[in-house]
Amino acid sequence: MLAHAGVSGWEWHAHPDVWALVAVLAGGYGLAIARLGPRRAARGEPVVTRRQVTLFGLGLVALWLHSDWPVHDIGEHYLFSVHMFQHIGLTLIAAPLLLLGLPGWFVRFLLRPRLVHAAFGRLARPLPAAVLFNTVTVLSHWPVVVNGSLRHHGVHFAVHVVLFSSALIMWFPVLNRLPELPTMTYPSRMLYVFLQSVIPTVPASFLTFGDGVLYRFYAEVPRPFAISAIEDQQVAGALMKVYAGSLLLWGVIVSMFFRWYAREERGKRSGPDVLTWEDVDAELRRTEHVAPAEPRISP
Repeated sequence: MLAHAGVSGWEWHAHPDVWALVAVLAGGYGLAIARLGPRRAARGEPVVTRRQVTLFGLGLVALWLHSDWPVHDIGEHYLFSVHMFQHIGLTLIAAPLLLLGLPGWFVRFLLRPRLVHAAFGRLARPLPAAVLFNTVTVLSHWPVVVNGSLRHHGVHFAVHVVLFSSALIMWFPVLNRLPELPTMTYPSRMLYVFLQSVIPTVPASFLTFGDGVLYRFYAEVPRPFAISAIEDQQVAGALMKVYAGSLLLWGVIVSMFFRWYAREERGKRSGPDVLTWEDVDAELRRTEHVAPAEPRISP
């Protein structure tokens, strides 16, 4: 790990485990669409839409790019900022894209085991999901966890699995369309995502304004790039605050706002006429010139 000073951070390394994972996910998705979809999709419901296939494919690409060379190698061996970039890509890009690519019948199939459905139904509610994800995020940046995971590949893999799984649970209340599982209105979704953008500022402030290097591992590794360990740590904090907290999550909030606005406008155009004060005033002015009808007395 502590290579000589002339080591190149761009030296290519094969990662067949990453390729195998992406291939298994892609193959499983295609097989489920072809074999299970026609039997499990509701009558009149498409097995899968082109949009869902595209989003799932983009999610696989994001998963591959953030797990393979060069992001994996540079982040694991040289720069914590690249490691942070990797975590952000896995949790805030790959995870929601993969969820968006799953048809409803596919989600029901994955949650079919009773224990899985019960556990997911409890954890994937807004409050537990937010607490779980942010707790995992904070713990995964704890110096003991970071230093230990970077020295032991198995621990590193386990940390990524837990982080990615917590991201799937965090995103589910926002993206869920199944009525039997917790759903949220557009305003509550925007508030929920806004809170996810605020909480990461706490660990980001420690990284950006810390006096020394928090992670001993990155203080000891060779530095083939023209950046010091403390500068690398500050860049990581800026990525967590600006890239994750501002650009990505606020981009989601803006997108949801325009979707909500468009839906409300469609509802106004297609819904029943709404009685306004102008209508009442016009009707009162018209009836002033109409004589009242004689009352009728029942025999």
